[in-house]
Amino acid sequence: MKLKNRFQRKETKYVLTVEQYTYLKKAFAKEMVLDQYGKHTILSLYYDDSNFNLIRRSIQKPKYKEKFRVRSYGVAYDPQTPVYLEIKKKVAGIVYKRRIGIPYEKLAAFNQHTASVVVAPKDQQVKNEIDYLMNRRHLFPRVLICYDREAFYGQRNADFRVTFDHQIRYRTTDLTLDSSSEGELVAPEVDVLMEVKALGAYPVWFTHLLSCGKIYPASFSKYAQVYQRYLKPKQIKKSA
Repeated sequence: MKLKNRFQRKETKYVLTVEQYTYLKKAFAKEMVLDQYGKHTILSLYYDDSNFNLIRRSIQKPKYKEKFRVRSYGVAYDPQTPVYLEIKKKVAGIVYKRRIGIPYEKLAAFNQHTASVVVAPKDQQVKNEIDYLMNRRHLFPRVLICYDREAFYGQRNADFRVTFDHQIRYRTTDLTLDSSSEGELVAPEVDVLMEVKALGAYPVWFTHLLSCGKIYPASFSKYAQVYQRYLKPKQIKKSA
């Protein structure tokens, strides 16, 4: 499957035990297909301002919120490895994601807010939005979050996707995408985080599986968890 650069969908998260994860994978084997990447590691570098205002606002659950991150599929050992600059917005429960790809070697120039990062004409509008957000919010890298993902798509509807994230970890130093994917566990009590991504209603067969497995939606944002568990206490201690 080709990576898409524009998304509009509803995303729902579920915190699973190992038993629930095993049950679902076995139960939906005839309906879902593992994508071409198999189990792979994702690195997401989240940007924020000096007071973490983006994530603080997001935690308040407003009708409109936005995040910015740079994502790499695997460690970017090669300077030419593509990385993706992503604006993720959520409006009334619907997620809108727009992104552009650049070689990793150009990320340093991007972080310095220089105009030297040139993109294809078809991506210029998204690049303008990203530049505006970066300058308006004074964003810079704050947290790196890594995890091992399995992504499945429906055999009868490729827009219906289910992902399983394992070993969700983070670090607040060495905020690069080319060194490693190591870090501390964000939530040691979470075995697997499932995300279901759909344009409309779930297939009936999948709803039935969730019901039988007693699997219910949960509120879990990786970046928000890092902020609330580890960064906010430091902010409070520093201000005190």
